[in-house]
Amino acid sequence: MIYQIGSPILRAIAEPVTHIPASEVQQFIDLMEQELVDSGGVGIAAPQLGQSWRMLFIFSRPNRRYPLAPVMSAPLLLINPQIVAVSGETQTDWEGCLSVPDRRGLVPRHQRVTVRYYDRQGAEHLTEFTDFVSRIFQHEYDHLEGKLFVDHVAPADLISEVAYRAIMEHQCTPSLS
Repeated sequence: MIYQIGSPILRAIAEPVTHIPASEVQQFIDLMEQELVDSGGVGIAAPQLGQSWRMLFIFSRPNRRYPLAPVMSAPLLLINPQIVAVSGETQTDWEGCLSVPDRRGLVPRHQRVTVRYYDRQGAEHLTEFTDFVSRIFQHEYDHLEGKLFVDHVAPADLISEVAYRAIMEHQCTPSLS
């Protein structure tokens, strides 16, 4: 079950994962990945599934919710992610959230973000994400900080999922000139 806006866990700052090999952690990782795939989302964070741990997945691919998303070969798990650097350049684009059903908003995000994190085996990585994948990471990272995308959008600027899909269909339809 994905926790919805109004659930206190979505507003709490998540705790670091202290023992990655623990069976409880490993089982929860499996649950997160399955929920991500089943939901059709491009990312998910542990608090959305009721666990206040600093873990998230990103998995960009075209789908019903994000038809123009670039393709990642597999879901990427980030445990205890830390933002090391961000670009000065920002991009504003549409975001939605599995925890905020039927709403979309234009959110400014850094175009590039460099992140230090641990994988499922406890190995440390340093990676730079760009463009849409950077947006996904920042959105999911916000969940670890007790924030939602709606915190970046004026209430009057939120639109429905139906209105968003109409915009996307218009953008995806080739113009005849």
